[in-house]
Amino acid sequence: MEKVVGVLQKYGCAKENLIQIMLELQKLSGNNCLPKDWVAKVAETLELPLSKVYGVITFYSMFHTEPTGKYFIEVCKSGPCHIAGAENVLHMLEKELGIKPGETTPDGCFTLTKSSCFGACDIAPAIKIGEKVFGNLTKDKLKEIISSCREGL
Repeated sequence: MEKVVGVLQKYGCAKENLIQIMLELQKLSGNNCLPKDWVAKVAETLELPLSKVYGVITFYSMFHTEPTGKYFIEVCKSGPCHIAGAENVLHMLEKELGIKPGETTPDGCFTLTKSSCFGACDIAPAIKIGEKVFGNLTKDKLKEIISSCREGL
Protein backbone atom coordinates (compact mmCIF):
# COMPACT_ATOMS: atom_id res chain seq x y z
CA MET A 1 0.00 0.00 0.00
CA GLU A 2 3.04 2.26 0.34
CA LYS A 3 3.25 2.55 -3.45
CA VAL A 4 -0.37 3.70 -3.62
CA VAL A 5 0.08 6.29 -0.90
CA GLY A 6 3.26 7.55 -2.55
CA VAL A 7 1.57 7.99 -5.93
CA LEU A 8 -1.46 9.66 -4.37
CA GLN A 9 0.79 12.11 -2.53
CA LYS A 10 2.76 12.80 -5.71
CA TYR A 11 -0.46 13.90 -7.42
CA GLY A 12 -1.73 15.83 -4.40
CA CYS A 13 -4.64 13.45 -3.79
CA ALA A 14 -6.51 15.39 -6.48
CA LYS A 15 -9.55 13.83 -8.14
CA GLU A 16 -8.70 15.44 -11.47
CA ASN A 17 -5.49 13.38 -11.55
CA LEU A 18 -7.29 10.04 -11.37
CA ILE A 19 -6.15 8.82 -14.80
CA GLN A 20 -2.52 9.75 -14.19
CA ILE A 21 -2.64 8.12 -10.76
CA MET A 22 -4.07 4.89 -12.15
CA LEU A 23 -1.57 4.80 -15.04
CA GLU A 24 1.35 5.14 -12.67
CA LEU A 25 -0.03 2.54 -10.27
CA GLN A 26 -0.56 0.08 -13.11
CA LYS A 27 3.10 0.48 -14.12
CA LEU A 28 4.17 -0.11 -10.53
CA SER A 29 2.01 -3.22 -10.09
CA GLY A 30 4.50 -5.57 -11.72
CA ASN A 31 1.89 -7.43 -13.75
CA ASN A 32 0.35 -4.55 -15.71
CA CYS A 33 -2.95 -4.56 -13.85
CA LEU A 34 -4.64 -2.64 -11.07
CA PRO A 35 -5.12 -4.71 -7.91
CA LYS A 36 -8.55 -4.38 -6.30
CA ASP A 37 -7.18 -3.20 -2.97
CA TRP A 38 -5.19 -0.45 -4.73
CA VAL A 39 -8.28 0.71 -6.60
CA ALA A 40 -10.26 0.75 -3.34
CA LYS A 41 -7.53 2.79 -1.60
CA VAL A 42 -7.52 5.35 -4.43
CA ALA A 43 -11.32 5.66 -4.32
CA GLU A 44 -11.30 6.09 -0.55
CA THR A 45 -8.47 8.63 -0.53
CA LEU A 46 -9.91 10.70 -3.38
CA GLU A 47 -13.38 10.44 -1.82
CA LEU A 48 -14.82 8.96 -5.01
CA PRO A 49 -17.35 6.14 -5.24
CA LEU A 50 -15.59 2.88 -6.06
CA SER A 51 -17.97 2.49 -9.00
CA LYS A 52 -16.71 5.78 -10.48
CA VAL A 53 -13.07 4.67 -10.31
CA TYR A 54 -13.97 1.30 -11.86
CA GLY A 55 -16.01 3.17 -14.48
CA VAL A 56 -12.88 5.03 -15.53
CA ILE A 57 -10.54 2.03 -15.54
CA THR A 58 -12.97 -0.16 -17.44
CA PHE A 59 -13.77 2.55 -20.01
CA TYR A 60 -10.19 3.16 -21.13
CA SER A 61 -8.46 0.28 -22.92
CA MET A 62 -5.07 1.11 -21.44
CA PHE A 63 -6.19 -0.07 -17.99
CA HIS A 64 -6.33 -3.71 -16.95
CA THR A 65 -8.00 -5.33 -13.98
CA GLU A 66 -6.44 -8.73 -14.70
CA PRO A 67 -2.74 -9.52 -15.20
CA THR A 68 -1.52 -9.34 -18.78
CA GLY A 69 1.46 -10.75 -20.60
CA LYS A 70 4.78 -8.96 -20.68
CA TYR A 71 3.91 -7.92 -24.25
CA PHE A 72 0.36 -6.61 -24.64
CA ILE A 73 -0.47 -6.81 -28.36
CA GLU A 74 -3.35 -4.71 -29.67
CA VAL A 75 -4.60 -5.36 -33.20
CA CYS A 76 -6.30 -2.29 -34.64
CA LYS A 77 -9.85 -3.01 -35.76
CA SER A 78 -10.59 0.40 -37.30
CA GLY A 79 -12.00 0.72 -40.81
CA PRO A 80 -8.69 1.53 -42.53
CA CYS A 81 -6.87 -1.34 -40.81
CA HIS A 82 -9.75 -3.71 -41.53
CA ILE A 83 -9.66 -2.85 -45.23
CA ALA A 84 -5.85 -3.21 -45.24
CA GLY A 85 -6.01 -6.73 -43.75
CA ALA A 86 -6.26 -6.48 -39.96
CA GLU A 87 -8.23 -9.76 -39.80
CA ASN A 88 -5.36 -11.55 -41.56
CA VAL A 89 -2.92 -10.02 -39.07
CA LEU A 90 -5.11 -11.20 -36.19
CA HIS A 91 -5.29 -14.74 -37.61
CA MET A 92 -1.51 -14.84 -38.11
CA LEU A 93 -0.95 -13.74 -34.52
CA GLU A 94 -3.47 -16.28 -33.21
CA LYS A 95 -1.63 -19.02 -35.08
CA GLU A 96 1.86 -17.81 -34.09
CA LEU A 97 0.99 -17.34 -30.40
CA GLY A 98 -1.59 -20.12 -30.00
CA ILE A 99 -4.11 -17.81 -28.33
CA LYS A 100 -7.29 -15.89 -29.18
CA PRO A 101 -8.06 -12.22 -28.40
CA GLY A 102 -8.44 -11.71 -24.66
CA GLU A 103 -6.05 -14.56 -23.83
CA THR A 104 -2.50 -14.69 -22.52
CA THR A 105 0.10 -17.24 -23.56
CA PRO A 106 0.79 -19.90 -20.90
CA ASP A 107 4.31 -18.53 -20.39
CA GLY A 108 2.87 -15.08 -19.58
CA CYS A 109 4.79 -13.49 -22.43
CA PHE A 110 1.97 -12.27 -24.70
CA THR A 111 -1.59 -11.05 -24.34
CA LEU A 112 -3.58 -10.55 -27.55
CA THR A 113 -6.49 -8.16 -27.93
CA LYS A 114 -8.41 -6.17 -30.52
CA SER A 115 -8.33 -2.42 -30.11
CA SER A 116 -9.97 0.71 -31.41
CA CYS A 117 -8.01 3.03 -33.64
CA PHE A 118 -4.69 4.18 -32.20
CA GLY A 119 -3.89 6.61 -35.00
CA ALA A 120 -1.81 4.48 -37.36
CA CYS A 121 -4.14 4.56 -40.36
CA ASP A 122 -1.30 5.67 -42.66
CA ILE A 123 0.58 2.41 -41.97
CA ALA A 124 -2.39 0.02 -41.86
CA PRO A 125 -2.69 -2.77 -40.96
CA ALA A 126 -1.11 -2.00 -37.62
CA ILE A 127 -0.55 -3.45 -34.17
CA LYS A 128 0.60 -1.85 -30.96
CA ILE A 129 2.82 -3.61 -28.44
CA GLY A 130 3.00 -1.58 -25.27
CA GLU A 131 3.55 1.96 -26.54
CA LYS A 132 5.25 0.97 -29.81
CA VAL A 133 3.26 0.84 -33.06
CA PHE A 134 4.16 -1.47 -35.94
CA GLY A 135 2.59 -1.04 -39.36
CA ASN A 136 2.56 -2.17 -42.98
CA LEU A 137 2.50 -5.67 -41.56
CA THR A 138 3.24 -8.83 -43.49
CA LYS A 139 3.52 -12.42 -42.29
CA ASP A 140 7.32 -12.19 -42.26
CA LYS A 141 7.33 -8.84 -40.44
CA LEU A 142 4.95 -10.22 -37.77
CA LYS A 143 7.15 -13.28 -37.22
CA GLU A 144 10.18 -11.01 -36.87
CA ILE A 145 8.40 -8.79 -34.32
CA ILE A 146 7.24 -11.77 -32.23
CA SER A 147 10.70 -13.34 -32.42
CA SER A 148 12.28 -10.07 -31.23
CA CYS A 149 9.87 -9.93 -28.30
CA ARG A 150 10.65 -13.52 -27.35
CA GLU A 151 14.35 -12.61 -27.37
CA GLY A 152 13.57 -9.68 -25.08
CA LEU A 153 14.42 -6.92 -27.51
